[in-house]
Amino acid sequence: MKTFDAAATCKALQFGPLIAALDQMFIAGCSVPPRQVHTVGDGVQSLVMPAWTAGEGRPYYGVKIVNVAAGNRARGLPGLFATYQLFDGVTGEQLALIDGNEITSRRTAAASALAAARLARADARVLLVLGTGRVGSVLPHAYLAVRALERILVWDRDAAKARALASELASSGLPARAAPDLERAVREADIVSAATAATEPLVLGAWLAAGSHLDLIGSYMPSMREADDACVRDCDLWVDTPEAVGKSGDLTQPIASGALSRDDVKGTLETLCRGDVRPGTRARRTVFKSVGTALEDLAAAILVYESQP
Repeated sequence: MKTFDAAATCKALQFGPLIAALDQMFIAGCSVPPRQVHTVGDGVQSLVMPAWTAGEGRPYYGVKIVNVAAGNRARGLPGLFATYQLFDGVTGEQLALIDGNEITSRRTAAASALAAARLARADARVLLVLGTGRVGSVLPHAYLAVRALERILVWDRDAAKARALASELASSGLPARAAPDLERAVREADIVSAATAATEPLVLGAWLAAGSHLDLIGSYMPSMREADDACVRDCDLWVDTPEAVGKSGDLTQPIASGALSRDDVKGTLETLCRGDVRPGTRARRTVFKSVGTALEDLAAAILVYESQP
């Protein structure tokens, strides 16, 4: 059995190859049963997310286990710990134990970049990132794999965190700076990518430029929301999987109010990758809403495993 710690997992998941691996997996497809959620003790929620490949090639079976402990902030620990186990799909032999935190953050950012490669304008040059957490910190690197960015703006409710991340990105050679004024930054951006834990809209549709691309990552429950109703109206709206329509408050709330219909969703990342549905005109605003899928985890885990002879 191979073991990949956080550093080895990160090294194996360079964004160019990872985006290509997700593209190929969405086209080929794999089996993804519903995730299981277990309550462990008084304060730990454990999510079990399996997936396995079907069709040609070596069969793989993988399971990601994500443990979320609400009391960890008081303990000075991250709120989430994840691990990934990869198995041979025929024999059941365990092949690898992989850092699940790196898989989750990097495949999430890669999925956003994969969607943007098909939805954002080819001449998009200004990226705004909302949120400075694990996903927000890698989003610029993912987007640079698909667009020639000339400016990267970073915003967070905590201005000091935005400055810190912008400084870290700039020190690695990226054209990044903190954006203290959110409205002004949204108006300037060609691509707005939000990865926050917001429960009230941060981005207003009135601020978005014509032809811009909005990437919504953070809202994975009906009570969470990063964008107002106007953001998802009069645009080409895409989701990563059909689950997003019933999970994310960015969609469930406008659907409940009548501001949005399920029929307004153009398609999924699978249909985008397969070319079954073509995006509309690039002069029209586009929105991509993701909630994550075990398909992405499996594609990333296979890439990690096969990176080491």
